[in-house]
Amino acid sequence: MKRISIVMALTIGLLACNQSNKSKLDSPKFGTFLENYYEDQLKLSPLSATMVGDDRYDDLLPNDGSASYLQAWSNFNKSYLDSLKNYDRESLNENDQLSFDNLKYQLEINLEGDQYHFEYLPFNQFVGLPLTMGQLGSGTGAQPFKTVKNYENWLKRVNSFSVWADTAIGNFKKGMAAGIILPKKLVTKMIPQMQGMEVTDPKKSLFYGPIELMPKDFSAADKARLTKEYENTILTVIVPTYKKLGDFLQNEYLAKASENSGYGTMTGGDKMYAFQVKLNTTTNKTPEEIYQTGLSEVARIRKAMDSIKNVVEFKGDLKAFFEYMKEDKQFMPYKTPKEVIATFEKIHQTMQPNLKKMFLHEPKTPFEVRQTEAFRAASASAEYNQGSADGKRPGIFYVPILDATKFNTTSGMESLFLHEAIPGHHYQISLTQENTALPKFRRYGGHNAYVEGWALYCESLGKELGLYTDPYQYMGALGDEIHRAIRLVVDVAIHSKNMSREEAIKYMMDNEAISEQGATAEIERYMAIPGQALGYKTGAMKIASLRKKYEAALGAKFNLAEFHNEVLKDGSLPLAVFETKMDNWAASKK
Repeated sequence: MKRISIVMALTIGLLACNQSNKSKLDSPKFGTFLENYYEDQLKLSPLSATMVGDDRYDDLLPNDGSASYLQAWSNFNKSYLDSLKNYDRESLNENDQLSFDNLKYQLEINLEGDQYHFEYLPFNQFVGLPLTMGQLGSGTGAQPFKTVKNYENWLKRVNSFSVWADTAIGNFKKGMAAGIILPKKLVTKMIPQMQGMEVTDPKKSLFYGPIELMPKDFSAADKARLTKEYENTILTVIVPTYKKLGDFLQNEYLAKASENSGYGTMTGGDKMYAFQVKLNTTTNKTPEEIYQTGLSEVARIRKAMDSIKNVVEFKGDLKAFFEYMKEDKQFMPYKTPKEVIATFEKIHQTMQPNLKKMFLHEPKTPFEVRQTEAFRAASASAEYNQGSADGKRPGIFYVPILDATKFNTTSGMESLFLHEAIPGHHYQISLTQENTALPKFRRYGGHNAYVEGWALYCESLGKELGLYTDPYQYMGALGDEIHRAIRLVVDVAIHSKNMSREEAIKYMMDNEAISEQGATAEIERYMAIPGQALGYKTGAMKIASLRKKYEAALGAKFNLAEFHNEVLKDGSLPLAVFETKMDNWAASKK
């Protein structure tokens, strides 16, 4: 589909001011339709409800790999897509038109995905219910543990975990028979994760956390009863379920696991991967187009890195500079995790004055920086976990710190904070959730390319926010940028060009300052979650290109804070829908 030129868009915008769009009223009927869609989706996805702070389904755990569930999911999407046809898009107001376009895209891509057996790969060492259960059941995650009912809800939810695991094992076996099998290098990482949950003393279980954190105002009888029930559930449900999963992976699945690294050698893997590219970029770009963009961006950013090397007068080539930044002790000044966290807090305070100039709104949702829990830190990347819309649960920036004395400041601490925390994920997700003018499916939904694209775009704002004054921090920012460009190359190559895990690790280490351990974790992530890593650069390049286009077209009428507000105010959208919306905004400014 051709994009209208900015000149044409401006003309359309002038005409629109005199047309009837303002007279288009909210459609209560369409609003009810959207509300019903959101509510029905939550019933199918109760974990999603818990994640957004809706506690109505905290006791439910769907068996989402079962045939009956998959059929219900397909019927749900077909039904709402059919019903959407009953509404005349052109008669809706601007906000409802965005909802219409967004929902239509989402329903169609959900149905497109039904033809692929992704359920045959139910979890891996990066994503999946066995990991999510650990986060929820620890007592410090999204699952609430404040009332007796909260505690009882978790017991009901976790009791369904064993049935889910049986279905997962059955699906893994179907995948073994169909030639849709995880790489062996991933399976070897999954097994110890499962085994790590096996305890003989319930008090040593991660899932005992809620008992240790039990509110003091609970009655003595409730405390005693819940403690006994949690200890029993840990030993009779949780531990046996993880043991069952671990034993299956160790004794049956590992021997059949693939020696290859990507989807390309799976049965139908090329089409499965092309779908994941579409899903994660919300574009129709082919894997090859994305691969070529990646090669071009890697070359461009390497030149910028070379200039920094010259500024600090380092003698040697770029790869030697990478090694210097990785190994020199001056870049590892920390002794404790608390010191690392304090540095991130300082970054926040440094840019605070400029944030107010570049953004019209600040989230009301509280924000915290925390060290990643030990049980998942070894395989975790720094990440943001969204807060609840009511502000009761803060947005949390998690930082894995395995050894504070080896935490390197040149890893791009400033750009990492801009991306994962502020103004990246925390601003975008929190402002969207807090915007009650949006229907709930938009307040609490997200598209990878938009969400991660915004966060990566935020890394480019460092200098404007008063950061990147240290050349090594700017080098770290360039390192983060090239890291996302490298992803375009290796993700596609792993899954469609038969690049091996080892070749991908080498390519990454040749082009950025990353340790072998770090590169291995990253490459295995792309192996495990195909296409997800492509959204970052795709979305960021779109936002940056639109900013540049509007700056040129609007001149003095361009206001950066207003631009950022327009990017954020309507929540996450597929990139095609997003670009049309932004062009209409630019037209209205003219």
